[in-house]
Amino acid sequence: MSIIFVFIDGVGLAPAGPDNPLASADTPALHALLGGPLALEAASGLRAGTAGPSPLPARALLFKPIDATLGLPGLPQSGTGHVALLAGVNAPALHGRHQPHFPPVALRPLLADQSIFRRTVARGRRATFANPFGPGYWQALAARRIRKSASVIAAEGAGLRFRDGDDLRAGRAVSWDVTNAAMREREPGSGIPLVSPGQAGANLAGLARDHELVFYESFLPDLAGHGRLAAGDLPPVAGGSPVERQIRAVMALLDGLIGGVLAALRPADSLLITSDHGNVESVAAPAHTRNPVPLLVAGPAAAAFAGVEDIAGVAGAIMAAL
Repeated sequence: MSIIFVFIDGVGLAPAGPDNPLASADTPALHALLGGPLALEAASGLRAGTAGPSPLPARALLFKPIDATLGLPGLPQSGTGHVALLAGVNAPALHGRHQPHFPPVALRPLLADQSIFRRTVARGRRATFANPFGPGYWQALAARRIRKSASVIAAEGAGLRFRDGDDLRAGRAVSWDVTNAAMREREPGSGIPLVSPGQAGANLAGLARDHELVFYESFLPDLAGHGRLAAGDLPPVAGGSPVERQIRAVMALLDGLIGGVLAALRPADSLLITSDHGNVESVAAPAHTRNPVPLLVAGPAAAAFAGVEDIAGVAGAIMAAL
């Protein structure tokens, strides 16, 4: 049994309505799985034998809202939220506040030592980080133009191999932007192909053949919610403000990836989807939100996540399921 963990940054749960672009996004895979859009009304807990996108077999399904605030005031942020998800600790409480962008320095040793990657490997199981990294990323780190993300810190702590352009060309990695367009643009002449969202999802599911835990992350929703994607980066979507169009286009890409995973998922494997904080579910909110985030698990591991109430509980449920 394997768990494919798809982490999508900046997706909260809110009621369907004119303020919620997720309600009108073109997401057929999620609609078929949930019986509606990725909205609060569809979150009805654990269900047995829920059919996925036709003609996929029925699978156990858990879909519920979980808390991302972790008992602290203010707006949840990625720096502490990622640590909570990957290490299973109340990172904002340990740090004293929500921190944006990158993990607090004081919590980085804990993240490296207690991550789901490290714990999976310590049990003799195989974990992998599905995202690839080109040479430009490592050069930027060495030059201190960027800082290490929580996922990179966690993967290093577990001694995982980082996937690269060769893996991407061979279909053994999945780019954070789904289609490979970003890395292809940054590395002209590299031979990196564009792929459909469905093929990206199939490639992601394929990694579960050799690993019990497959982790993939995409920051597309959060970037779209903040209006930080260029119009040319996404397929055109009509109607609404520029930010709304970005959000709906991004969710359509991710829905295609999710559909591709589900189509290639083996019966014993499970797909886990969650986020770190709300953002794209409300165009009226100028920044993040305090809304709950989705916890969606499709497959036999669904029941192991039924007791999870906040993002700090996800890591423990992953280990229990494995």
